[in-house]
Parts: sequence; structure tokens; C-alpha cells
Amino acid sequence: MKTTILGLFLIILCAQLSFAQNQATKSFSAAEQEIVNLSKDKWQWMADKNADTLSKLFHEKAVFVHMGGSWGTEQELNIIKGGGIWYKKADIHEVSVNIIDNTAILLNRITLLAVVGGNEVTNPFMVTEVYLKQNGAWILGSLSFTKLMTPGGQ
Repeated sequence: MKTTILGLFLIILCAQLSFAQNQATKSFSAAEQEIVNLSKDKWQWMADKNADTLSKLFHEKAVFVHMGGSWGTEQELNIIKGGGIWYKKADIHEVSVNIIDNTAILLNRITLLAVVGGNEVTNPFMVTEVYLKQNGAWILGSLSFTKLMTPGGQ
């Protein structure tokens, strides 16, 4: 019985490691890579509190869903400018992108280090980003955080 359980555990562990390795080495099309790069830039702009650049990326009707509520672009930019949420560092563990016509859906599994209301917190999230292509440029239409309940978000 112990041998069977140990064997099952090792199989599951190997499968998880293989999946993580495949995700890390996944190649993207040029359009998908453009979205991945834009998302990475967005995390850096958020960390730098670069609200001016973010205001050009965020659609005026974009929605932002957080653990504490949901709101629009103007409030998100004000929160970033005012330091209500400081997205200090997003460690990205996995990325996937699906492009459907002029819409790109990016999923990031991240560990986010942030300062919220003056308190530094670290949380594992699955983040959904929806980008819309308008006038030849990608803009963010939605950013949603789903907190993962398992350690490391795996």
C-alpha cells in the first residue's frame, strides 16, 4: 500500500514538473508574443506607478476586479497614483494567450508582492487580462485577479 501511494505521488509530481517545464518553454506566435510583452510592460508600469503610460493602455471603459471590489479605469488610475495599491512586483510563473479575432485573453499565474493600505502583502493569483485591438493597437479592456487557494498557486 505504501509503495502504491509513493508511486502515485511520484507520478503526479513528475507530471506537474513536466507541465511547468512545458509552460516555461512554450513558444508564442508573433501576435501572442506582442500581448505577452505588453502584459509584462504593464506589470512594470504598475510597479513604477506610471499612471500616464497606463492611461494610454487602459480603455476608458475597462473594468478591474480585485479582492476588495471592482471599478473602472479612472478609479484604478487614481488608486495607482495615490498608492492605495502599489503593485511592487509580479513574479510570473505561467502565461497563456488566446487570440480571438480582435480580442486577446491572457492568463498569468503570478505571485504578487503589493502594498495595500500601507501593508505589504504577497498573494498567489491567476490574473485574466483581456486586450482589444483598436486602430491597430492593443488596449486593456479588463484585468481580473482570482486569488489561488493553494500555496504557490499550483
